[in-house]
Amino acid sequence: MKNSGDGALSALVNLAVWLTGVLVSLAVGFGMINRVLTVPYVSSTVTMVAGWVVVVLTLVSVVLAIIDRAQ
Repeated sequence: MKNSGDGALSALVNLAVWLTGVLVSLAVGFGMINRVLTVPYVSSTVTMVAGWVVVVLTLVSVVLAIIDRAQ
């Protein structure tokens, strides 16, 4: 049988994992945009566009997760 404390701990761990993923995605995306992170054999323009895609999709996923959680 599951304890009610198990659910709270699981939710806290899930939040920590989700928040870590968001922060890492934003760090990588902005690193690509600012040309701090590069991809070998790929032009800097393509890398910069890919960085913007990562940032936009991360922000969209955050908004969608908040909307889903509120329902």
